Amino acid sequence: MSERAQLERIAELVPHGSRVLDLGCGDGTLLAFLQAERGCSGYGVELDDTKVIECVKRGVNVIQRNLEEGLSVFEDNSFDVVLQLDTLQNLRNTQALLKETARVGRTAVVSFPNFGHWSSRLSVLRGRMPVTKALPYQWFDTPNIRVATFADFEVLARQCGLRVLESFGLHHGEVVRSWPNLMASTAVFKFERG
Repeated sequence: MSERAQLERIAELVPHGSRVLDLGCGDGTLLAFLQAERGCSGYGVELDDTKVIECVKRGVNVIQRNLEEGLSVFEDNSFDVVLQLDTLQNLRNTQALLKETARVGRTAVVSFPNFGHWSSRLSVLRGRMPVTKALPYQWFDTPNIRVATFADFEVLARQCGLRVLESFGLHHGEVVRSWPNLMASTAVFKFERG
């Protein structure tokens, strides 16, 4: 399935009419989709100049900010849903931002490449770091500063005092509920403060 199919699966976790904050929103594709298809409003947060310009061209409200600086510019429960999609692996202070995400949103959705997927495990067994659609970089040029598995996030969520409301994996846009730690290339979690 396409990237659009994956986007639609994530969008299903966002109730119609929600006020959304998308952390690391990229070019604003998801927020534009949520606005058009689900009647949502909100903001994206993005650091990259080129991606900020793309957001503006799409009609997406965007704040240029480094997520490592935290979310102190937002009040508690400012948003219905906070999205943190494919940003977790790029953060130095993951725990702090997860807690901040839960503070500013009533619920949150996080996704990240699942390093526990069978193809990644096989690559490591062969003595090489994996290069996949979800992890498309070579070890020496990756923007990822950490890798995690589906099971790792379950442990981290408990340590951060988060309550997981729903979790599943994605593989080629298809939802994976059976053995997601092994069978899903992307992990998806919906959570709230515990």
